[in-house]
This record gives sequence, structure tokens and C-alpha cells, in this order.
Amino acid sequence: MQRLALITAALAMNACAAKSTPQVPLDTLVLPPGFRIALYATGVEGARQLALGAKGTVFAGTRDAGKVYAISDTDGDGRADKVRTIASGLQLPSGIAFRDGDLYVGAVSRILALRGIEDRLDDPPKPEVVTDKLPDKVHHGWKFIAFGPDGRLYVPVGAPCNICAEDGNFAKILSMKPDGSDWRDEAFGVRNTVGFDWQPGTRELWFTDNGRDLLGDDLPSDELDRVTRRGEHFGFPYCHQGDTPDPEFAAGRSCSEFTPPVSNLGAHVAAIGMRFYTGAMFPAEYRNAAIIAEHGSWNRTKKSGYRVVAVELDGAKVTKQQVLVDGFQRDEVAYGRPADVLVMPDGALLVSDEYAGAVYRITYAAPAAKKE
Repeated sequence: MQRLALITAALAMNACAAKSTPQVPLDTLVLPPGFRIALYATGVEGARQLALGAKGTVFAGTRDAGKVYAISDTDGDGRADKVRTIASGLQLPSGIAFRDGDLYVGAVSRILALRGIEDRLDDPPKPEVVTDKLPDKVHHGWKFIAFGPDGRLYVPVGAPCNICAEDGNFAKILSMKPDGSDWRDEAFGVRNTVGFDWQPGTRELWFTDNGRDLLGDDLPSDELDRVTRRGEHFGFPYCHQGDTPDPEFAAGRSCSEFTPPVSNLGAHVAAIGMRFYTGAMFPAEYRNAAIIAEHGSWNRTKKSGYRVVAVELDGAKVTKQQVLVDGFQRDEVAYGRPADVLVMPDGALLVSDEYAGAVYRITYAAPAAKKE
């Protein structure tokens, strides 16, 4: 009954997020000195993963809204002037990826493609099925998808449960060719990743992973993980956060069998969208840092997450973790739920907000020196 109640509460919160369009009071958000945040687009109901087209269009997938959007800033002033719905009626189409003029959409069991989409924003093509062979389980069935430096499309398949025995078809990241052929398993023991990217220089795949529920307020932590070889196992369902055996499934297994996280991010923060910062606008310490959107807890006594963090790195070593944007919840009331981040060509950073149906733009200008 406890599990059912928690799942019901989560679904209700997600449904509320999809239908609500609250206004985040931007002047109450807290950023480091020199950083500014402004509204980039509104009317993007349920905004989740972001992707950038070759002609500057920002695309946004959704989960509960069932839509995919195209967002245009035609005059280049840093504020979108048009939001179009280019697909609707899809099943949890949160994951999107742009390649060679086409927008790929992950919708639970299917990968779809909108061919030549940037030339047809006002008359979008019917989605073409790339594959419909993925598992159809809705629990953790929504996607984050991306093309890797090898030209393959990477697709996660989340565990169809809070915690359950591993099935070779779930709790993993796989890849395929752009035409949906030649499937290959890349990583195992991944409960639910909704954000990943390839580290500049090393070209290694890094991903966020959400820890299981029902172990209390402070266990286990969400993770930032790094794949160093194909087929690595990251512990689910046997071990969490690299050092915590699961009370139900760890019998006969040891955490030492599995690849530990590069960094633990905090319990129930819902670390999802993640990109390496490759722009030149932010200060040098942010260069190649992992920027992570923390969607925020739904089942914790005191809320955690609801912010954007930067994990600064020296190779594979974490040197510092700091909050880039805070204040999406105050006094246990949520005003926004960050879902993804996207580095723009000018170095600005976009942040999608599923709860507010908005996209924000973060910029930096060095603070003026104080006069003596």
C-alpha cells in the first residue's frame, strides 16, 4: 500500500506539472555573481529535453503533454518570439535529438523522426517510425536520447519499477544506427538515466542516474557516472551510490563488483538533464564542467533538488560542486522543476522547466570592479 500511495502521488504531481503554467519569480532565483537568468520562452507546456537544430531552432520534448515544440528566436535578441507545436498525441515524447536535418523523438517503445523539420516548422511532417521494438513499459519508459561522437543514437531503457530483479531488456543504455538497426548494449545496471553527454577530449559517455525510493529521506544518492568500457555494470538493483547494498536484492553480491559513481549528487534530487559546458561565456572554471538539472524530490520529508548544479572536473576527478541556480522551491513550495540544460552557440545556457512550461537563458558578464 505504501508503494502504491507513493507512486500515485508521483503521478499526480507529474499530471499537475503538465497542466500548470505558474510563473517563476526570476528575481528570487539565486545565481553566483555575474550570472543572470532571463525568460527565453513561455507556453512550452511540460518542457523536458532540449535540442538545437542546425539553423538555430531550439526543440523541446515533453512527457505528460505528449507534444514536441519548436522554439524560434528569429531576431537573435535572446528571447524566443515563436513557439510552435510540431508533433502531438505522442506517448511521453520527452527525448529528442537532432541530426542531419532530422529531429529524432523517443516515445517509450518507439523512436520517431521528423524529417527535414527546420524547413517545415509551419507544416511539420508526419513522424516516421525509425523503430518500434523498444520495451513498452511506461514506468521509467520516457527517454533522453542523444547522438554520440560515433554517430550512433544512444537510448536508455529504464527499470520498469522502483526496485526489481534485473532483466536484460531493462536498466541499461543501448545504442543503434540512425536507421534503427544494429542495436548494441553500452552499459548495464542503470536504473533511470534521463541525461547524458560525452566528455570533451576523452569522448567518454557520462550520465546521471536516479536512485531508488523507499529507503528513507537520505538514501540512496542520485549519481553522476562515467562509462570507460562497453558493458560496464553500475550496480542496479544490487548496489546503490557505490557503497550501499540493496536490502532486497544484494544477497550474494558485493558493491565492489560494480562501477562506482564519479560523484554522488544527493538523495532524491532527481538529477536528470546533463551537458558538459563547452561555451566560452562562463568563467574558466566552468569550462567542461558537467551542468545538471535537478528536477527535485517528490517523496522526501523536506524537498531536495529544484536547482541547477555545476560539477567541475579535472579529467575524471571532481574538483568542486556548486549551485548555479537555486530558488525554484522556497519554504517547501515548488515554483519550477528544471529538466534539462543546453549550451547555445554564444555560450549562454538554456534551462527547461517542466513545471512552469518555460525555458530560461543564463548569461554571464564579469562584475564591474569596485572603485577604491
